Amino acid sequence: MRIVRLVIVFLVIAVGAGLWLTAPKTVTPGDISAITPDLERGKWVFHAGGCAGCHAAPDSDDPYLLAGGLALASPFGTFYAPNISSDPDHGIGDWTAEDLANAMIHGTSPDGQHYYPAFPYPSYTKADPSDIVSLHAYMQTLPADATPSRAHDLGFPFNIRLALGGWKLLFMRDDWVVAPGDLNDQETHGRYLAEAMGHCGECHTPRNLLGGPATGEWLAGGPNPAGQGKIPNITPAGLAWSQDEIAEYLSSGFTPDYDVVGGHMAEIVENYARLTPEDRAAVAAYLKRVPPRE
Repeated sequence: MRIVRLVIVFLVIAVGAGLWLTAPKTVTPGDISAITPDLERGKWVFHAGGCAGCHAAPDSDDPYLLAGGLALASPFGTFYAPNISSDPDHGIGDWTAEDLANAMIHGTSPDGQHYYPAFPYPSYTKADPSDIVSLHAYMQTLPADATPSRAHDLGFPFNIRLALGGWKLLFMRDDWVVAPGDLNDQETHGRYLAEAMGHCGECHTPRNLLGGPATGEWLAGGPNPAGQGKIPNITPAGLAWSQDEIAEYLSSGFTPDYDVVGGHMAEIVENYARLTPEDRAAVAAYLKRVPPRE
């Protein structure tokens, strides 16, 4: 009987510790409230982060109408990009900068739930908090839309958000994949754009059975999560383009062999085309420093 009681106590402690370790995390409010937003910087973050690529209404030509609705197919089910317009009821118009920081840095919703990593917060966790505050201020200037967000289409057990705390514990990291080493200023800026803002690894890095990124194969490509075709290898082993050719591709969408960008990458290029030539050159320089993976 004593052994049974000890087992029960052990289980209670283990469950409590597990819930504590995997509980949704939040930022320190004072760290956010002390930051003054910069609208121009916020606009830059909006395009560098590709917000419109997923959240713009699929049936609209307006990239600033963030009504959501884009379907993102995966082996776990279909996710639907939510409304992140400035509408206070169906969008994020009533969010504070702290709410947005919690979402982007920790994948935590205003009501304290885990977000699914279809939202690329595992990359955004490396974002500078001042950039998030500026992004919040800029997004409040964009049009409101009252389209309700569509619920994700997920089966059991993937519809249990509580389990996402364990996923975060296993796979979320806020350190850089390409370590500082001897990166120069241009390459460091490119790393911020590629690893954090542009979240290149979310698509171009293969994933394991639990959907966690295989960072040892960083940017080496892999199967398309939607089940059609492959995402290309953009390490130096798979992308033989020069830095100038990569930068040009991110500006115009044209490849060195006169092909043109297609699929979802076309929207990525559209965002990068709104950045500066120095930004695109920095990403190209960074990609040349990524360890080659066959």
